[in-house]
Amino acid sequence: MASHRKSRPTGTRVAGIRTPVLATAALTSVALLSQTATASPSDDDRPSLEEVEKKVDDLYRQAGSATEKYNAAKEKTSKQRKQVDTLLDDVAQRTQKLNEAREELGSFASAQYRTGAAVPETATFLLADSPQDYFDQNQLMSQLTGRQKNAVDDYVTQQSETMAKRREATKSLETLTESQNDLKTAKSTVQEKLATARELLSTLTAEEKARLAAIEKKKQEEADRKAAELAKRQAAERERQEREQAARQEAAQQESGADSGSTGPGSSGGTGSSGSATPDPSTPDSSYGTKAEKALAFARAQIGKPYVWGATGPGSYDCSGLTQAAWKAAGVTLPRTTYDQVETGTTVPIAQAQPGDLVFFYDDVTHVGLYIGDGMMIHAPKPGAYVREESVYYDGESSIHSVVRPA
Repeated sequence: MASHRKSRPTGTRVAGIRTPVLATAALTSVALLSQTATASPSDDDRPSLEEVEKKVDDLYRQAGSATEKYNAAKEKTSKQRKQVDTLLDDVAQRTQKLNEAREELGSFASAQYRTGAAVPETATFLLADSPQDYFDQNQLMSQLTGRQKNAVDDYVTQQSETMAKRREATKSLETLTESQNDLKTAKSTVQEKLATARELLSTLTAEEKARLAAIEKKKQEEADRKAAELAKRQAAERERQEREQAARQEAAQQESGADSGSTGPGSSGGTGSSGSATPDPSTPDSSYGTKAEKALAFARAQIGKPYVWGATGPGSYDCSGLTQAAWKAAGVTLPRTTYDQVETGTTVPIAQAQPGDLVFFYDDVTHVGLYIGDGMMIHAPKPGAYVREESVYYDGESSIHSVVRPA
């Protein structure tokens, strides 16, 4: 006889409680959903450390470019403001003279009216805003004395010149407003790029920051290695030039001795220029070395001061502000921006760079440093950094745009 007892359901027992398979699956699903809801975004959605580094570097470069545009706009605005102030002063002086001329004409008109020497239209003519409209009327001209005619001519001339200056001042004010808008735009761009860079860096964990520091250290070591190679090439180049110079001098002495033995006292033999050589524009003269020493001494004294975009010292600098101030200490005036500094002086190969030369970076020429020798430079690198010595290969060999000898 078959049993009518129901079979015991299969499942697991936890702490004396039967847990069916379906219940276990449900609990597992709830736990997984709970973990998903509270977990941070997937690592697949986060940029890699290398991507963050590249993005931050790009943002700093863009900020550097915007900084140079800001510097250019600021310099332009300053010059235009001076021009506008000069024009407004000129207009004020001309207006004063115009008023004095008008008062003189008014006195003539009043005197004529009191004596009955002129019809009432004369007063209208003399006091009108545009007396030239009446000037051609012969009946009025015949009533003016020579002195009065000169006063009218002077008034008309001054009025015309004053109006022209007013138009010029108005146009200059409009241009100044445009430059001020450019200045605000450049400033906003710099602030935006720097804020984005800081935000990206703030998302890194302590481990990621340590890894990023290790990557930077490796890049610096590679840059130092390339600087050492450049120093060796430059030393070899100097030795070669010294040997060539010594050979030229020896040849000149031998030729001079031979000529003195074979020619009479009255014959020069044309030896006056035999020892001379065509000057090499890449070889600086002694005066350049003296000026460069002063510029480098100033730059070294600024090491440790913070980079601040748009700053020209004395407490902080941006890149072109530092190079401008350094060469100013040597008595050489450089333009404010990298765009203009790169056009000042003589361009030389990197292998022939001398202490004091300006090293420019990137295709858009938005960074500059002061070469100190042996592949090293002093520069104000970027926001958050300080004026320091560093390899000219700090951002790779391809980043070097040109080398310029400014004096």
